[in-house]
Amino acid sequence: MYFLGYDVGSSSVKASLVNGETGECVASDFFPKQEMKITAARAGWAEQHPDLWWENLKLANKSVLESSGVDPKNIEAIGISYQMHGLVVVDKDKNVLRPSIIWCDSRASEIGDKAFEKIGGERCLSSLLNSPGNFTASKLMWVKENEPDVYAKIDKIMLPGDYIAMRLTGDCTTTISGLSEGMFWDFNANGISKMLMDHYGFSESVIPEIRPTFSEQGKVSAAVAKEFGLAEGTKVTYRGGDQPNNALSLNVLNPGEIATTAGTSGVVYGVSDEVKYDPYSRVNTFAHVNHTPEQNRLGVLLCVNGTGILNSWMNKNVGNQAYDYVQMNELAAKVPVGSEGVSVLPFGNGAERLLKNKYIGSQISGVSFNTHTQGHLFRAAQEGIVFSFNYGMEIMKQIGIDAQVIRAGKANMFLSPIFRDTLAGISGATIELYNTDGSVGAARGAAVGSGYYKSFAEAFGSLRKLETIEPDISKKAQYEDAYGNWKELLGRFI
Repeated sequence: MYFLGYDVGSSSVKASLVNGETGECVASDFFPKQEMKITAARAGWAEQHPDLWWENLKLANKSVLESSGVDPKNIEAIGISYQMHGLVVVDKDKNVLRPSIIWCDSRASEIGDKAFEKIGGERCLSSLLNSPGNFTASKLMWVKENEPDVYAKIDKIMLPGDYIAMRLTGDCTTTISGLSEGMFWDFNANGISKMLMDHYGFSESVIPEIRPTFSEQGKVSAAVAKEFGLAEGTKVTYRGGDQPNNALSLNVLNPGEIATTAGTSGVVYGVSDEVKYDPYSRVNTFAHVNHTPEQNRLGVLLCVNGTGILNSWMNKNVGNQAYDYVQMNELAAKVPVGSEGVSVLPFGNGAERLLKNKYIGSQISGVSFNTHTQGHLFRAAQEGIVFSFNYGMEIMKQIGIDAQVIRAGKANMFLSPIFRDTLAGISGATIELYNTDGSVGAARGAAVGSGYYKSFAEAFGSLRKLETIEPDISKKAQYEDAYGNWKELLGRFI
C-alpha cells in the first residue's frame, strides 16, 4: 500500500509517494523549478493565488505517478502539509474571492496589536497563547475593514491546507492545530475563541467543520480523480501546518524534542506539555499535530521570515546568478568565522514576530570596499540567519525550551556546511540530519490517519539519521565574538 504526501509551500509545491510496507519514498518531485511568485503590491504585503498552488500540485502529482509507475488504486490515503498562517476566503460556491494573504504578509500587524491592547494582553496570552498579531484572524479583519465587498461574500475562511483539502474532496474542513495557528482556538475553553470572534465581529459560521488531524477528512472527488490521475474515493487522512508537520516528519512529538527547518523562512520548533508563552509573543505557541484536549502537546515556534530568501537574494543580486549555492558556499568557506567584521540582519521579508512585529528591513554593516568580497557577504548572510535563530532560541530557553539536540531534514540551508557548523557552534547543540522532508512526513501522517500504522513508532521506524554535527569547541570564542557584533548591530534598530 502507498501513501501520497503533499507539501504546499510559498516557494514550491512538492509531492512524495511512500511505500507503507518499507517506509521508503519511491518518488518525489516539486514544481515550479524556480521559486513561485509572491505578489507584493505594497511593502510588507505578500499574496499568492490558490490556483497557483493547485496547478503546481497537479504537475508534481503527475510527475510522481509517472515516475513511480504505481497504480493509483494502490494509493490508500493522502496527507497535506501547508504554509501556515495564510488566509483563503471562498463564497458559498467554494470560489476563491481574492488572492491568499500568505504567512509573510505583515499588513495586519497593527490590527492584531490593537486587539491585544483592547482585549488585554494577559487574557489573550492565557487563552490564545499568543498575541493576535499578524495571524490569520487579523488578516481576515483587514479584509473586513478594507475590502467590505469581498468580506460580504465570504462563506468560509480557510488556511492554505484547508483549501487544498477542499479542492481535493469538495468538503470544507479544518483542524484544531490549524485553528490555533490562525488564532481562532481558545485553549481554556477547548473551542473556537468566542473572545476574538466577538472582538473582530466575525460569525462562527465562517469556520469550517473541525476534523481530527489524523482522521478521514474527505475523499477525492470524481472530477479531481480524473484531473490528477488518482483513484476516486482516495481518502485524505492527515493535515498539518508546515512547521508542525516538519516536526512530525522528524518524529518530534514529545516534550523536550526540537525540530528545525530553513527554507524560505526558518523555524525552530520545540514540543512542550506545559501551557507556556512568551509575554511579548516573540515566539509562539500552537497546538501540535498530536495535541488533544486530554493531552497537551504544544509546539513552541520561533520563526525568522528571512532565511533562504536572503540566501536567494544574495545569489541573484550579489552573485548575479553566476554561482550555484554550492559555489557560494565554497566562496564563503574561504572567509573566516565572523566574516572579518561584516554583519547581516536577515529581516527583509516582512515584519518579524521575533522583533515584536517590527519591520526593520535587512541591514548589511561593516563592508570595506578595499578588503571585502562576495564571499564575505555570502558568509555574513548565513551567519546572520544563524544568529537570528540563536537570538530566538535564547527567548525559547526562558520558557523552558532548551535545545540540546536539534533534528532537521538534510535540505535547504542545512545542505550548507557553514550554516550547520555555525548553528552548532553558537548554540552548543548537536545537530542531527535525517532522510526526510515535509512531503514525506505528510505521507507518513496519512498512513497514521488511515490506520495503516498503529503507532507513531511504527510510522517512523524507517527514519534514518544521515549525519551528526557536533559543536566545534575550538571556534566557540570566534562564534561568540561574531554573534556579539551582530547583536550590537541589531540593537541599533530595535
